[in-house]
Amino acid sequence: MSSERLDVDVRFLLANERTLLAWLRTALTMLAGGVALLHLADARPAATASALGIFALGIVTAVIGYVRYRAAGAAIRAGDLPASGRGAMLVTVGVVVFAAAIVAVYLADLN
Repeated sequence: MSSERLDVDVRFLLANERTLLAWLRTALTMLAGGVALLHLADARPAATASALGIFALGIVTAVIGYVRYRAAGAAIRAGDLPASGRGAMLVTVGVVVFAAAIVAVYLADLN
């Protein structure tokens, strides 16, 4: 018999799954944005680097979401609150940095 508790309210598990899907939706959006920017980069090194960075951030976001999903699921089954973690902060900082990089590339192209 497993050491996990079996009397868990299924609503918490479903909410955890919806949260994972939100992380994956965000990651997929970043991947699509990276592909679009790469397509529009026209072999400009700064734009290509920004596109690849956004693409990498999308992959990291998917991994963070899955790790959070597993940790929260284990905590829910154990009757505990999941640890807060720093994944959301990391993704937010990454998005801000790459948005600033894209704006800088755009402004550099205007000159």
